[in-house]
Parts: sequence; C-alpha cells; structure tokens
Amino acid sequence: MPHLHLEYTRNLPLAEPETLLLRLNHALMATGQFANEVDIKSRATELQTFRVGTAPGERGFLYVKLALLSGRSPEIKKQLSDALIEVLKQAATWPKGVDVQFGVEIVDMQRESYGKERLQG
Repeated sequence: MPHLHLEYTRNLPLAEPETLLLRLNHALMATGQFANEVDIKSRATELQTFRVGTAPGERGFLYVKLALLSGRSPEIKKQLSDALIEVLKQAATWPKGVDVQFGVEIVDMQRESYGKERLQG
C-alpha cells in the first residue's frame, strides 16, 4: 500500500515510463503520508486502443488511480491528487496541437480485508 496505476495513451511522448513512475513515487513520499518507500507499488500501462470524446482531433491522456487503505480525510486525498497531477503535467514536453488531459482518482481499499506479506531475500 499504496498501489499506483498509471495509464497513458500511445500518442503521447512518454519515452521512459519507469522514470515517471519513480517521480510519482517520490511525490507520494514527499507528502509525508507514507512511512516506508518500499510500500509504494506503481505500474504503467500504455493504451494502444483509446478514444477521447467524439469530435475529431488529436487527444490523449494520462490517468492515475491511487489505491490507499481507507481512513484518510478528503483534504489529504486532495493533497495527494494535486501532487500527482503536478508530476504528470511535468512528465514530458507535450506536443503542440494535442489536447492532453491529466486525471487522478483516489480509491479506498478496505483495511479489514486488505492483506499483505513481505518476503525479504
């Protein structure tokens, strides 16, 4: 915990998604909401098939879903969302003529049913 899922459309110039994931993880740690950096798990998926809206034109998006253990206030969730959006906006030099949208969703994982084990090698 937390689990960060990044989706981005193939038409955006995201050459090194691993670097973006690291930046997103750093942003989460900088909020002071997480005690141990090893608890942050992130992954990225490039979307080959996508559609934004109905009108013609070049469009794309980056979308983060952040799953957290339940119990954080709406204010803390907004702080986390804002921090992640800032990282997304700075992730690349966005191409002229492309409508790029950035989104973050914070979802609660139920503490009562969440399970985790760690095997250190």
